[in-house]
Amino acid sequence: MIQKKAIDEIRFLYGQDKTPAITARIEELLKRYTNLKKLNAPQFLSEQDVMLITYADTLQEPDISGLQSLRTFCRARLQDVFSIVHLLPFFPYSSDDGFSVIDYRRVNRPNGDWADVAKLAENFDLCFDLVINHVSASSEYFQKFLAGDETYRDFFIVLDPETDISSVLRPRTSPLLHKFDAVDGPVWCWTTFSADQIDLNFANPDVLLEFLDILLFYVSRGARIIRLDAIAYLWKTLGASCAHLGETHAVVQLMRDLLDIIAPHVILLTETNVPHEDNISYFGDGANEAQMVYNFPLPPLVLHTLTAQNASYLTRWAATLEPPSDRTTYLNFTASHDGIGVRPAADILSESEFNHLVALAEKHGGRVSSKNDQQGIPIPYELNINYFDALNNPSEPADPEIEVRRFLLSQSIALVLRGMPAIYIHSLLGSRGWPAGVQQTGHARTINREKLKLTDVEIQLQDESSLRSRVFQLYCRLIRLRRSQKAFHPNAAQKILNLGDAFFAVLRTSTDNQQTILALHNVTGQNQTVRIDASLLPKTSSNNWLDLITDEPYAIANNELILNLQPYQFTWLKNGS
Repeated sequence: MIQKKAIDEIRFLYGQDKTPAITARIEELLKRYTNLKKLNAPQFLSEQDVMLITYADTLQEPDISGLQSLRTFCRARLQDVFSIVHLLPFFPYSSDDGFSVIDYRRVNRPNGDWADVAKLAENFDLCFDLVINHVSASSEYFQKFLAGDETYRDFFIVLDPETDISSVLRPRTSPLLHKFDAVDGPVWCWTTFSADQIDLNFANPDVLLEFLDILLFYVSRGARIIRLDAIAYLWKTLGASCAHLGETHAVVQLMRDLLDIIAPHVILLTETNVPHEDNISYFGDGANEAQMVYNFPLPPLVLHTLTAQNASYLTRWAATLEPPSDRTTYLNFTASHDGIGVRPAADILSESEFNHLVALAEKHGGRVSSKNDQQGIPIPYELNINYFDALNNPSEPADPEIEVRRFLLSQSIALVLRGMPAIYIHSLLGSRGWPAGVQQTGHARTINREKLKLTDVEIQLQDESSLRSRVFQLYCRLIRLRRSQKAFHPNAAQKILNLGDAFFAVLRTSTDNQQTILALHNVTGQNQTVRIDASLLPKTSSNNWLDLITDEPYAIANNELILNLQPYQFTWLKNGS
């Protein structure tokens, strides 16, 4: 059943001597999941696919599980808005709001059970996190390791505390090694992210087999997309950076090989908040690794564009985006549960502009998280702030109409770029930051992870004057509109037009060449007139264009398309109407 390519990857990881036994074990594993292939399942994505990112318990009701409340809300309000729901880790955990997993095969009791997951899957495709780099210190794996259980003896990486680890790339300022009391005495274990998140030792094939089993278990429970959390740091080799190693790529490629055999409808999504070139390396050759990667430079570049009122950096960067094949694409987003990762923009923006983003987050009530560079010097890597607040200072409120328009323009950029959009639930709901939560937990990321009472949310959504209602209604309308346009297919051609610093312009053409949409954004707070030379637009039989958002018609005259845009106005112009 396993192809030669997969066997070569196993050999690369573990050597020739171990390859036959490991291959046989993987083949036995696949036999247990022979029913995963779905007949007539889409093999890729379409313009219909838009993802909602949410915790299972973001919306809460008394005596009701988180998944049941989420399903109630999604079925009532979002069935024609989203096709996919990304459930952030909903398993028993000990810290990091789910990313320190205690048990990968159980649903955390307050969230519900697997039956609740199955009910949500009746209306939406699902994305699950595979938290693959590390496990909770409270997990059975680690507790049995500390107790001396031979099964788990090599599940973790134990080093002498005097070991030279200076070459290791650090995504945090916390120590790489933490001390734990084992049955035979103290041990120092590798902990990339925190003392409660113990890195796994994938040099042990038993660890690989365990997580391949979990991967297929998630597919059997309805996952169409598997998000590989913190995948960049998976494989460790002393003397190396321990990021993006060839062995890590080989593990992702092996997962892809197995899924192509047994569940070809499933998509791998890699989460690597790193510089752009490292990030897109997880596409592999376009056919052998992840089908989708996060477009990590997008959130900070959009933020810079709107706060500097200058689209030049965004325009130049977006013009370089090109997935390696029609079977790969970007996940376009502006906000997530983590915050705004800024390291991917550090090589794009100037130092002063990068520092301005950091200062702006603090001015707007956010926090700044740091990591250590190779010299051990802390540098900002993430802005912990709600995206609406990042654009609109909550301590200096401005015209509410302008604030909403500026925010929705930022979201429009993510909706129109080539790829699949993903929207964090607090962005959809027009939430503001939650600084009180940071004081409660002591964790900066809590600022954008507030738990909401579903009844309060519904009351606010029914109040058309409320910020939550205005953002939600307008945002949902945009998403519905996007889903009905073939020019927004992930594989539809994309051309970035340079119309000056005041504008960000994207020209999309459907795969059948039957539809062209020009998405034009005035990124400034002033009225702007743009004159577009007809030679920049596709040659079609019609000179007429229709703004899909306002239904306002435009026409090319004297070889020019002229538009007058209000502050932060954006238009989606469809040709031929």
